[in-house]
Amino acid sequence: MRYITKTDLLVIGLNSGYLLIGIGIMCLIPLIFDLIYFEFDLISFLLPGAISIGFGVLLMKYLKKYSKKNVRLKHGMIISSIGWLWAALIGGLVFMLATNMPPLDAIFESMSALTGTGITIYSDLEILPHSILFFRSFEQWIGGLGVVVMVISILTKPGAVTSTLYHSEAREERIKPSTKTTLEKTIKIYVLYTVTGIILYTLAGMPLFDSLCNTFCIISTGGMNIKNANMGYYNSDLIYFITIILMILGATSFLVHYKVIKTKGKSLLEDLQFKIIICVIAIVTLLLYYMSNIVPMELLFTVVSAITTTGASIPSSLTMAGWPSFVLICLICLMLTGGSNGSTVGAIKLIRIITFFKGTYRNIREILSPTGRVVPIKLQDKPIPEKVVSQSVSYITLYLIFIMFTWALFCLFGYDPFKSLFVTVSIQGNNGLDLGIITSQINPILKIVSIINMWIGRLEIYPVLITIRTVFEIFKR
Repeated sequence: MRYITKTDLLVIGLNSGYLLIGIGIMCLIPLIFDLIYFEFDLISFLLPGAISIGFGVLLMKYLKKYSKKNVRLKHGMIISSIGWLWAALIGGLVFMLATNMPPLDAIFESMSALTGTGITIYSDLEILPHSILFFRSFEQWIGGLGVVVMVISILTKPGAVTSTLYHSEAREERIKPSTKTTLEKTIKIYVLYTVTGIILYTLAGMPLFDSLCNTFCIISTGGMNIKNANMGYYNSDLIYFITIILMILGATSFLVHYKVIKTKGKSLLEDLQFKIIICVIAIVTLLLYYMSNIVPMELLFTVVSAITTTGASIPSSLTMAGWPSFVLICLICLMLTGGSNGSTVGAIKLIRIITFFKGTYRNIREILSPTGRVVPIKLQDKPIPEKVVSQSVSYITLYLIFIMFTWALFCLFGYDPFKSLFVTVSIQGNNGLDLGIITSQINPILKIVSIINMWIGRLEIYPVLITIRTVFEIFKR
């Protein structure tokens, strides 16, 4: 049975045109900084931008007759997967042209920025042009909400296509009944927090350019900094505190943010996921403080960075590698969990973890209950459908399978098993905390696998699996 027809492929091609145009425009924005700082490296941004826009226009022009075809969820997922991969390739081309970076390293860097993973291949960030530093930060900011979400909110009209593409990036939350309106409100909140972050950093004494780039990478929970020492470069508790606040805001659902003003803050205090994040941060930080000799601010900052999947850090990767194993295991658990659904975070996400444990507890109660009794599952007094429980279990299982495969591969290439597990969880969860394993010197196979892990981690696995299945079906013909 054929699941993908020629018409399906043409519908996918047509609607991918919007993404390609948007990705091309993304490459042109850094030209502002290229000119401000008199770097005059126009071709490094113009060529990739022109290629992406050109292909996008061609797809929309020659496949226009398929515009009336319905865009189904399978189309949306494939479009989303292709869009993210194309964005990584085009971004990689920018890095190649501007810094003479090897192709595979450039794609890794671009995918890491877009997915908010934040692990860098560059050995010295502070010698890079301002335009490239901004471009890396801007990729994170775009990727924080999602490449597809950002593009369709600007370039597409309200309708079924917008809704389908929105769901293709594993987004279900609705601020308003209309998907288009939801996107507009979400972006307004995102921009508001971004502007606030820039102002706060500037008032704290950070240079304006640094404030802009750091806000982009922190509010998006990306963490790919513009300094070799990451946030530790600034050596300021005030800046660290601002960063902690921004990380927590980025890891909180946009739906909750939207309701904050209308409910006078009650929506934040009543949100289960937000309360769990704050409680976990407090408990784990206190526990690790009494179990280790780590500087309190470094510990708090790293705990927040881990659960929000930001990956920003105060201590260096080598310093973290010397921390007690118990501390690192706790960080691994936090990186696996992640923050709220409907935010900018990666990892499994709290709502799935909560649903998984509620489903497990329900099974225990049913076994203990009289024969035939059905025990309902509720979350904040709302019933959870059985399908949602099943989907959570399936997703967590798939997620852990990918981690096991990549972990085994790192071990096969001779890396320390414990450090390999740490970095694998970090990559899969789009976190970015590292113990010094990821450099430009790692085997190309590990780079390719890591790129795939970042890709599937950001898209939550299923869109990528569907795309791979589609490719196999095409070649079977």
